[in-house]
Amino acid sequence: MRVQTLGQFIIEKQNDFPYAKGELSRLLRDIGIAAKIVNREVNKAGLVEILGETGEVNVQGEQVKKLDIFANDQFIAALKVGGEVCAIASEENEDIIPIDNEVSKNAKYVIAMDPLDGSSNIDVNVSVGTIFSIYRRVSLSGPGTMEDFMQRGTEQVAAGYIIYGSSCMLVYTTGKGVNGFTLDPSIGEFCLSNPNIKTPETGLIYSLNEGNHLHFPDGVKKYVKYCQEEDVATNRPYSSRYIGSGVADIHRNLLKGGIYIYPTTTKSPKGKLRLLYECNPLAFIIEQAGGKATDGKGRIMEKNMKELHQRTPLFIGSTQMVEKAMEFMLKFEAVS
Repeated sequence: MRVQTLGQFIIEKQNDFPYAKGELSRLLRDIGIAAKIVNREVNKAGLVEILGETGEVNVQGEQVKKLDIFANDQFIAALKVGGEVCAIASEENEDIIPIDNEVSKNAKYVIAMDPLDGSSNIDVNVSVGTIFSIYRRVSLSGPGTMEDFMQRGTEQVAAGYIIYGSSCMLVYTTGKGVNGFTLDPSIGEFCLSNPNIKTPETGLIYSLNEGNHLHFPDGVKKYVKYCQEEDVATNRPYSSRYIGSGVADIHRNLLKGGIYIYPTTTKSPKGKLRLLYECNPLAFIIEQAGGKATDGKGRIMEKNMKELHQRTPLFIGSTQMVEKAMEFMLKFEAVS
């Protein structure tokens, strides 16, 4: 059986991008390189002084973990050196990071990322991940601007995530299906392991933080009750599986079938997940795999961008399960 590396795969698929001349391919390879470095540090985090919190709070009001900063720095460094992006948006930075250097002066893309999703789980050895979203710039020249990031998710040219778990996997789409690559540590390369991923139409798993049940909208409460009811025809009750690391939960449901829900709550009336660098890229991947992603009312990728760290509720996964959840949402409340 032929082993196909990420680099080989990207080169072979380069003709899928008539508007690109290798820049997007090189950008994806840059991301793969940074992912290898971050994975190395995740794997030895317990052996070095890289666990725990820095004592700082990021723009989201969350405690910054040491590995958060390391991952952020590694991806920013790789992207600056690569020269394929003119600006970066990161969960860890309040403002965009314009890139003004010689290698990036003709860059055609911008990238938004969550460098370490699920980082609260680092200290207890639970899978964490990186999420990224790539857009063609809309500004004319020079360093990127905020305008470049205020695009709907439908304008993404590529998106993906890396999951650092029992193995390290990179899953991405360029709008031509979804492919997964597993890092082979013996050769230091991501190798194609999950070609043309298709998520099941329905599943037996629902994923959400049921500890917040009292604060959920009525539609979510009713849907959770529906998931827990016994019904042979629909294979209910479903299993509740919630890791608390979004990439890990969504990766499992992508492969096995299921729904992941992060709704509004009385504490977070606008939702908690970020539209630009969490929900839009994950929605792009899931849709390309045959699934669905909404805010409980409409398609996530059609939401207008209003601010860099904009929040939104998210219902994502197998199409039939998301549609059923939307039925409950629309029946019991109007989503603002």
